[in-house]
Amino acid sequence: MKAAVLYSGGKDSSLMAVILQRLGYQVDLLTANFGVFPSWKSANNAASNLGFKHRVLKVDRTFLEETVHMILKDGFPNQGINHLHRKVLQIAAEEYPVVSDGTRRDDRVPKLDLREIQSFEDSKGVQYLSLAGWGHKTINQLSEQLFDMVKEPTSMENNSDYEIEIRYLIAQMEGEGSADKLFPPHIQSRVIGWREDEQK
Repeated sequence: MKAAVLYSGGKDSSLMAVILQRLGYQVDLLTANFGVFPSWKSANNAASNLGFKHRVLKVDRTFLEETVHMILKDGFPNQGINHLHRKVLQIAAEEYPVVSDGTRRDDRVPKLDLREIQSFEDSKGVQYLSLAGWGHKTINQLSEQLFDMVKEPTSMENNSDYEIEIRYLIAQMEGEGSADKLFPPHIQSRVIGWREDEQK
């Protein structure tokens, strides 16, 4: 059965891809792109290094614009990113019977609550899978056993999360540096391949 993983190139979505592949699913890694910045490149590199098929899921720019307006109005990104994530899941569900992402138990965004998951599955006739039962410590431990990773400050060049195109569009609309107040600097783990001793 075909399964889509919404893919950022990080350890969480990479772990979800490995789990589904080893359970026998035909896995495609999808990175949403809204046509304002080529944020998919880092995810494409990670997918290639792991040997997974990767696709850029081209999404209408208007969804990104809606999200940016929501974030600017709210003064924080959580609601906007969740809104965008739901849209991307719905688009992926038009093509795949199983749709998944790397969201885990202690994530705040992007994340669906149980009511949203049930509504999404029922309305689209799909199965939705995530790492929602797993915490940060467990995922770190498993990822370190499987992947070669680098930890580095997130930037426009090394991240394929929604945040990158959101930041880019905010900078175009509000000026350079304006997104920094909404997205404080943080360290991310980026997958660059398999551990040498990992038997694929």
